[in-house]
Amino acid sequence: MFSIGALFAGVLSDLSSRRAVLAGGLALWSALTALGGAVRTYTQLFLSRGLVGVGQSAYLPAAQAMLADYFPTKGRAQAMGIFWSGLALGGVLAVYLGGMLATSVGWRTTLVIIGLPGLLFAVFMGRLRDPVTRAAPAVHRPRPRLQFSWMAIWRAAMPLWGSLLLATAVFGFLALFVDLPPNADIAVFGVIAGIGAVWSAFLWVRRALRHPHFFNIAGPADLIDEMVRAAGLVLRTPTLIWLFLGGALTTAAMNSLVAWATSYLQRELGMTLLEAGRQIGPIGLAGGILGSWSGGRLGDWMMDRFPGGRVLAGSLGFLVGAPLCSWMLLVESRALFGALFFVVVFCYTCYNGPVAAVLFDVVPRGIAATVMGAYIFFIHIAGDAVALPVVGALSDRFGLRPALLSLPMVGLLGGVVLLFALFTVRRDMDRVRSLPA
Repeated sequence: MFSIGALFAGVLSDLSSRRAVLAGGLALWSALTALGGAVRTYTQLFLSRGLVGVGQSAYLPAAQAMLADYFPTKGRAQAMGIFWSGLALGGVLAVYLGGMLATSVGWRTTLVIIGLPGLLFAVFMGRLRDPVTRAAPAVHRPRPRLQFSWMAIWRAAMPLWGSLLLATAVFGFLALFVDLPPNADIAVFGVIAGIGAVWSAFLWVRRALRHPHFFNIAGPADLIDEMVRAAGLVLRTPTLIWLFLGGALTTAAMNSLVAWATSYLQRELGMTLLEAGRQIGPIGLAGGILGSWSGGRLGDWMMDRFPGGRVLAGSLGFLVGAPLCSWMLLVESRALFGALFFVVVFCYTCYNGPVAAVLFDVVPRGIAATVMGAYIFFIHIAGDAVALPVVGALSDRFGLRPALLSLPMVGLLGGVVLLFALFTVRRDMDRVRSLPA
C-alpha cells in the first residue's frame, strides 16, 4: 500500500497541488491512525493500517519535489539529507514513545494520542508556500490519449496470466514433497509470478511509448498519461535507470539489515529482545541522522567540484559500508557489533540526500513528483519487498548469519550500479537545464 500510494501521490502532486497532497496525506494518516484505536475486527485493523500507509506515502514525493524547488542548485542534497534525517528521527521516536505509551495507557489510546495532533499539522502543511506557480495553458487543444481495450489489456497481461498458472502448478507439485526447506514453495511461486508481472509491465510500457503523448510539461493530460510520461522519461534518461536499479539494490540491503538486526542479536549474540532493542535503537537513530545529513553535505561539496559529485557521494556509502557490514556480521563481541552497526548505518544512509538530489537534477520540474513517486514504488517493490522474504527463506535453509552475509554483496552491487550514472549525469542535467522554465 505504501509503494502504490507513493506512485499515485506523485502523479497527483504534479497534476494538482503539492500542498494539497501534503496536507491531505497527513490528514489521512492522522485520522486513520486515531481511528485504529476503535477497531473491533481484524479486517477493520487491516484496512485502517493499510490506509495509514497510503497517507504516509503521499508525503514523500510531494515534499521532496517542493524541497527541490526551494533549492534549485546550491544545497539541494543537503536539504534532502536533512529531510531524510527527520524521517529517521521520527521512525525511531515513534517506536520508542509508542512502546512507552502502549505500556502505560494501552495500544488503543496510544493510537489516538499519536494520530490526532497530525490533523493540526495538516492545516499547517496546507498553508506552506509552494515556490512553483502553475499557470493554466493558454491554448486548450485536444490531446492524444492512450486507447485501451479489453483485448489490449488481455494481450499485454498474457505473461502475467501464464506465470500465475505456471507458479500455481509448480506450487502444487512442490507440495508433494515433505523434505523441502520451509517456505520454499512460497518463494518459488513469488519468483515465477514476479517475472510474469515484470514482463507484463515491460510490454505495457513499450506499447504505451509508441503513442505520441509526450506533451509540454506545463499541462499533463490525465492520470494515465502522466504515469506513462513518467515511465517514458525514465526509460529515456540513462541516469534515472541507474538510480532506479541501484536504489532497489541499496534499499534491499539497508532495509533488510535493519529489519533482521534484532533477530540476529537474539539468535547469534544471545541477547534478549529488550537488550537487542536498546542496543540497536539509539545507535541506529544516531547513525541514520548523521549519515543522511553528512551524505547530503558531502554530495553538495563534491557537486561544486564536478557534475557527478552527488552520484559519487551517494555511491561511496555502500562501497565503504559493505565490507564493514560483512565484518560486523562475523564478530562475536556485542560492543564491537554496536560500534560497527553505527558505522554501517551511517554509511548506508549517506546516499539518501545525494541520490534524491540527482533525481531532481535530471528531471523536468513539471513531472518531478511523479518520477519520485515511481522511484519510491520501484525501489520498495523490487528491493526490500523481495529481499525480506528471501533472507527469511535463506535463514531457514542455512541459518540467519549466512543469510544476512548476502546483504553486503547486494549493497556493494548497488553502489557499483550507481557509479554508472557518472557517465550520463552531465548530459541529462544539461538537457533539463536547456528546457524553458
